Amino acid sequence: MSTTPHLDAHVRLDTHPHHPSAVVAILTGTARHIAQAHLSVRGFESVAADTLVMARIDREEPYWAERAAQALTAERITVEITPTLREAIHEEWTWPDYPMSWCTRSEIREVSNEAQKIHDDIRHGRLIIHAHAHDSSTTKAVGSYRDGSSVVLHGENHLRTVETSFRTAAEALVAFDRVHRGTVHFGPPPQTDVERQADEARSTLTTALLDAEPALPRIETVPTYAADPADHDAVLEAFVNDHGDWAKWRTWSDNTTHLVHESQTLRAELVHEPDPRETAWTFAAYETPVSDRMWHLTLTAATPAPLLQSLLISLAHGDAWDTALGSPVIERTVSAATRPLTDAGWKHTIDGRHIRWQTPHGDAGVQFDVFAAQDSHIHLAVWTLWAGPDIDRPTWAIHASRYAPAPILAALTEDLAHSTGTRQTRTTRAEHRTKPAITEPTIPPAAASPAAGHIR
Repeated sequence: MSTTPHLDAHVRLDTHPHHPSAVVAILTGTARHIAQAHLSVRGFESVAADTLVMARIDREEPYWAERAAQALTAERITVEITPTLREAIHEEWTWPDYPMSWCTRSEIREVSNEAQKIHDDIRHGRLIIHAHAHDSSTTKAVGSYRDGSSVVLHGENHLRTVETSFRTAAEALVAFDRVHRGTVHFGPPPQTDVERQADEARSTLTTALLDAEPALPRIETVPTYAADPADHDAVLEAFVNDHGDWAKWRTWSDNTTHLVHESQTLRAELVHEPDPRETAWTFAAYETPVSDRMWHLTLTAATPAPLLQSLLISLAHGDAWDTALGSPVIERTVSAATRPLTDAGWKHTIDGRHIRWQTPHGDAGVQFDVFAAQDSHIHLAVWTLWAGPDIDRPTWAIHASRYAPAPILAALTEDLAHSTGTRQTRTTRAEHRTKPAITEPTIPPAAASPAAGHIR
């Protein structure tokens, strides 16, 4: 199977260190300029090399940042959302004393977003404000767009709206002066506290990041198998939002979430907050909603983000049904699944019942169990993908049963052999300036159990 590779771009989204709602994006990778372009059209602004900030006047940055993350993921750009930002995304809140109390949360966002567009047009010089006046408890203003049309604006911050539109600036100014005669002030109104805070979030970020703590994050590009673990909850949410034929549901336990295809023949289970060495995901496929499962696959919690995203993309493309229950695992299947490893020059060895492909350094590999593949009564993993000191002490591991589809396995081995990801370490400020960081393993080596999850 031919799959579109992940772009070598990584976006880390986090809360601003001092602004209450702003979001910071840190970019790495050789294709980070592509991620920067996507973020720029979704409300982020560059404040330093490879650093962007979203600072809005409606305090809805976490919501729009999540929307941006979903769009980036769809473009095969790796996105990491920090736990702090994830908490802000899920936080429920409302504007106190909101004047349009009949509006739903979604409708309030629509109104606020229109106000944000007006604010951005003024900031970037697309809308020139000629004059303003105070009307009771709010501010009115008149201005012209560079395309020639003119408007009268009502309100401030997230409540600002277009009250009236005019063909020319002259018409707008005459009408504005007639209504607010004697109280008109030339030029734009003074900045509100909210507008000033948004500007400060952009202008002070560099200093804030340098002064926040002596240990600075360092993000480096590494082979996919050495990348940081996935943010499993964030990946699940993004997948469900982007694929309407999948739905999630919770059982009586808050420890797990199930992901179910509309056909009821493909299911997944995510265990929340497991030990990094234990199973986080279990995927399973069935001939019918009530039949025994055809195949299953498990991932430990420390599995790198690009591999989890690659697996979900394969499932979304329908590769999960490319199997036949009861058919033998033939040589052609093994060859198709491991061709990327052979092409990349991975070391190929045969050790009794096991066939292995390993990197030249032996820090990652794929194993095929010939004995388990030939006997359906043996409930052992036929395929094992891992990285770490060795297969018995993996940092992370993926285990697949005998009928796991070759296209899914090929997509995973393609990423192992040819793709890259990112890994974050922390260095002191002096180390950051003068020498490269020495990366320590993020997960202590330990045996990873190949046991399947709770999906039956």
